[in-house]
Amino acid sequence: MAMSKASIDSHMLRVLHTLLTESSVSRAATLLGQSQPTVSLALRRLRELTGDPLLVRSGSRMVLTTHALALIDPVAQALTSIEAILHPHTGFDPATTTNTFRIGSPDYLDVSFVPAVIDAFHTAAPNAKLEFKHLMMIDGGYENGLETGLLDLVIGNWRTPPEHLHLQPLCNDELVCLIRNDHPIARGELTQRAYEEAEHLAVTTVNTTTWGTIDIELARNGLSRTVTTTLPYFGMAPYVLVRSNLLFTTTRTLATHYASILPLRIEPIPGAKAALTYYQLWHDRVHRGDSAIWLRRLVSNVARTLSP
Repeated sequence: MAMSKASIDSHMLRVLHTLLTESSVSRAATLLGQSQPTVSLALRRLRELTGDPLLVRSGSRMVLTTHALALIDPVAQALTSIEAILHPHTGFDPATTTNTFRIGSPDYLDVSFVPAVIDAFHTAAPNAKLEFKHLMMIDGGYENGLETGLLDLVIGNWRTPPEHLHLQPLCNDELVCLIRNDHPIARGELTQRAYEEAEHLAVTTVNTTTWGTIDIELARNGLSRTVTTTLPYFGMAPYVLVRSNLLFTTTRTLATHYASILPLRIEPIPGAKAALTYYQLWHDRVHRGDSAIWLRRLVSNVARTLSP
């Protein structure tokens, strides 16, 4: 009874390839480090699997059948594919790669962090492409984006990041208050009472609630705020502040940027210093990939150079 063709394995393929290239049971046994009877038994099994004698005697030597000759290239390709599976070698080189990398991030990183990442990326990988996607614009949220491959990496801050994702802290950024220069609260007079009685501006995204990361950090320092106006993008907030008495609690990096180009000033948060921690998150799907490891290392290095 013929054996199932599905029963062939990588060892039998290697024996078959050696027999086909050597046309000799004895030479094949020597190259494989096996006894001649063992290889003869394997040849018998291979004949049953293929339905062909493969090697036939011609005088004092063995020659390949027509079917055996046709098997040489497919068997070699199969062994190459198996080797690639068992011992993958990506050969990733940022200097020559043409891959497209996709990073999800909130727009409060746009003023310094994102430009620095873009600069470092294109310096190291001049032929590659980089796409930044706002967290609000990712179908199914950033977790789904990482899981499905729509994103390679996500950068942001979370008080309790999802446990099923890999996480690496990048840096911290102090929380401050940004207000217009001629605000009724005089310079240096933002007390806890003034802060809590004032009306506040906040930015909300699809992935946050009214009790978000900033509110949690404020509560840790015994503070609360009354948010009366919300916006979908951080880039809109400074221009609203210029024309209102609203207070905006944000990071020092973002506040410093806009205070340098608009009639705005920075006031320290009353009480103990509060800060947000930035992370990069990624899925186990790309945890060991050479290109993904390179991207995470690049982002981490940029964060280190920009860390206050």
